Order: sequence, then C-alpha cells, then structure tokens
Amino acid sequence: MTIAVKRALSLLDLFSESAPEIGLSDAARLSGHDKATVHRLLNTLREAGLVEQNAASKLYRLGPAVLHLARMREATFPVIAVVQPLLDQLAETTGETTHCSLYTNNALAVIATRESKKANRVSMRGSETLPFHATASGLAFLAFASSEVLGKALELPLTRFTEDTITSQQALLQALQTARRDGFACVEKSFEGDVYGIAAPIFGPDRTAIGAIAVATPCHRMTPEITAQITAELRTVAAEVTRRLGNSVPV
Repeated sequence: MTIAVKRALSLLDLFSESAPEIGLSDAARLSGHDKATVHRLLNTLREAGLVEQNAASKLYRLGPAVLHLARMREATFPVIAVVQPLLDQLAETTGETTHCSLYTNNALAVIATRESKKANRVSMRGSETLPFHATASGLAFLAFASSEVLGKALELPLTRFTEDTITSQQALLQALQTARRDGFACVEKSFEGDVYGIAAPIFGPDRTAIGAIAVATPCHRMTPEITAQITAELRTVAAEVTRRLGNSVPV
C-alpha cells in the first residue's frame, strides 16, 4: 500500500458518531497534514464514494461506498450477527455495559455494544476508537496480537488521558506481560475517570488476537468478588465468540 493510499484511508478514522461531518481545516489539524494535501486526499476518497461533501455546509461525511462495504463485510463475514447476542447475554448476566472491538488500521474500533440497564452505567459509542495503552480491550488485544501488529502499536504515542494512564513503554510492556499471563486485562480510571474495564481477546484463524470483548463498569461498584465473577463470564463469552467465528483459542 502506498503512502498516499494510507494517508487517504486514515482520514476515514476521523469520522465518528460525535463528529459525523468534518471540515477541511479540522481534517488537516486532526490528521497532521497540510490543507492542500488533505483536500487532494478527500477528493480521491470522494471520487471513490468513500466520502461525500455536504453541498450547503461544505463539510465532509462518510459516503455510500462505506455502507456498501460494511454490508458486504457483514454478509460474507457476519461478525456483528455473531457477537451481538453474546454481548446481550453478557450484559444481562453481569448487569454492566459490554462491547466488542476489532483491530483495523492500527487501532481498535468498537463494532457492537450493549449498555447496562442500571441508571449509573458506562456509555459506549458504537463507532468509538479505543487506545491500546489506556483500555482493557487494548491491553488484552495487544497481549495476544501478532508480533507485526504489536510492533506497530508500540510505535504509537502513549497519550495521557487520566492520572492513571500508562505513559511509559516499560509500564506498557509489564501490563501486556500480566495480561498474557492471566488471559485477560483490567484497567481502572485509565481512559476515563470512574470506569473499570475488564477485557479478553478474541482470536482469528492464525490464533493471534483480532479484537476483544470487554465489560465496563463504574469503579465504585467493583469488589474482588464481582471482578472475579465478571472475569469468568467474560472469558467464557470471548472464547465462544472465537469459536462461533470458526476459530479456536490457543492453549
């Protein structure tokens, strides 16, 4: 893949539920490229139908080709159809918010969620991108990712989100070693304040991680007993997702 293609496709990651439309200036600022380069890349994406421009506001948004590709992906490799019922089940048994994320473009993208029914709960956006170093999903995924994927991830900046975010590579490697030993990862107040996350990897055909299943709950509800219960149920569900996708969990 050429550098120009990588740059163009990386612009698609700028769109989210909270930012469904983006202007040229914001796209340039967020991507780190100059306006002329971003304008050229956006035009390339527009010609391919991957983005379109609002005629009135001149803002860019995802185009119909993205929906076509998403439908084709789900029709031929039905991940969401497999994952969603199990996320629903996990949310019912734990009483907490659950979500699934898959690896794409050197990031973890949330593809499915099920929010807790409790008034005080963690909310997740269906299109959210999760940082590897600051989330349980990221740690659980990287701990079992291929060496190539891990190497790329370790080159990313360790952005601080809270006082408890991992910001040194040594600490990150230690956290990955712990997750690899335990088979799951836990973080507390690392990405968002008062959020406790537990995640377990899901595996692909080559028995390396392709994503993660996670449970997110307010920190004040967590006790050692509840943590152990959620972890056991989570690992069972993550293994079942792997199995239903036609793969197996490495022994």
